[in-house]
Amino acid sequence: MSFGRGRTAGLRGLEPVRPSLGFRGVKTAMPTLRRAGLWRRALARDSTLRHVDWILVLAVIALSLIGTLLVWSATAPGLSQAGVNPHAYLEKQLLVVAIGLILMAGVALIDYRVLRMLAPFAYAAGCLGLLAVLSPLGTKILGSHSWIPLPGGFQIEPSEYAKIGLIMMIALIFGASAERSAWPGLRPLALAVACSVPMIGLVLAEPDLGVVVVLVVITGGMIALSGVRLRWLALLGGAGALGIVAVLRLHLLKAYQVSRLTSFLHPSANPAGVGWQAFQAKVAIGSGGMLGQGLFHGQLTAGSFLGSYSFQGTDFIFAVAGEELGFVGCATIVVLLGLVVFRAVRIAARADDAFGLLVAAGIAIWFAAQAFINIGMTIGIAPVTGLPLPFVSYGGSALFADMIAIGVLQSIHRRHQVFS
Repeated sequence: MSFGRGRTAGLRGLEPVRPSLGFRGVKTAMPTLRRAGLWRRALARDSTLRHVDWILVLAVIALSLIGTLLVWSATAPGLSQAGVNPHAYLEKQLLVVAIGLILMAGVALIDYRVLRMLAPFAYAAGCLGLLAVLSPLGTKILGSHSWIPLPGGFQIEPSEYAKIGLIMMIALIFGASAERSAWPGLRPLALAVACSVPMIGLVLAEPDLGVVVVLVVITGGMIALSGVRLRWLALLGGAGALGIVAVLRLHLLKAYQVSRLTSFLHPSANPAGVGWQAFQAKVAIGSGGMLGQGLFHGQLTAGSFLGSYSFQGTDFIFAVAGEELGFVGCATIVVLLGLVVFRAVRIAARADDAFGLLVAAGIAIWFAAQAFINIGMTIGIAPVTGLPLPFVSYGGSALFADMIAIGVLQSIHRRHQVFS
């Protein structure tokens, strides 16, 4: 007992023990170690980030940012003259780009073999959307039943998403055929045509001739890449030519539609009528010179000579780029679009199976055809069809569909095996 009391008394004279610097250092180093562990996992060989095509992502982001600036410049003068918020289209486009990037990332995380199982549902959803737009649910704008109104002033355009559904369905048909034999037979060819005809017919009923052209090009391109025999391909091409002749002979297209499709062949025939926008677009591009007149300084754009401010931000956004950013700006957009198409073709070439190859190739054909038509109609080598420029034009449905397609490409890229 006395020993215990003495020990306690001795201890009372000692100062309390405090944690050493080393102990504190260990405590404060724990978050740092955790962060280092996260970085190691993020950059590990099997990490998702290491299997992303960052060149494709950066090209898409660059196009989206350039497009947002052009949409702002194209719409702000008209909105100011109308006495409303001049930044309304800018704010909407920024929101659309942000949501689009989220959609792209979400789809990229899905194994494309799961997407393969979802292909029939995507195709069915596209057909149902096209049917819905022709029902009382749809609304008619500028003579076309192409949109379904949503709350908050937003609209959805089912024909944009129908492109994805058709690409996936055709790829599924020929992909299944490739697993059974080296060369696709007549049955998968007939099935692919049978799947494309209803979609093309529904879009034609809206009518939206620009999307019809894109769907036809996608279908023809994917069939050609599927490996079908040349005689069947030639037979299909002949049938398509006969169909075009029948449409013209039977006057299935209205007079204004024919005029819009043929006006670029004779641009000086009616420059004040159906050829007005195409003529002004060429003037705008020519007036931009090498470096352009600067954002918000385009005289034709500010004067709405390319159409209403909404048209300038969608169909004729490339003409706005030509006037305000000049040849350098236009060349930058073309190079970035070419880079997107090239990366899609590269992903197709490295795909693990025929389904992945055809999906990536179909997306490449879609972007290339649509970009060519949009740019072509502003420089007078293609008809004015109302197609947006991928990733650049204003619009929610078009940009969402574009971003989803990029997500599909990333999904295929993440799981590819280089063919030996």
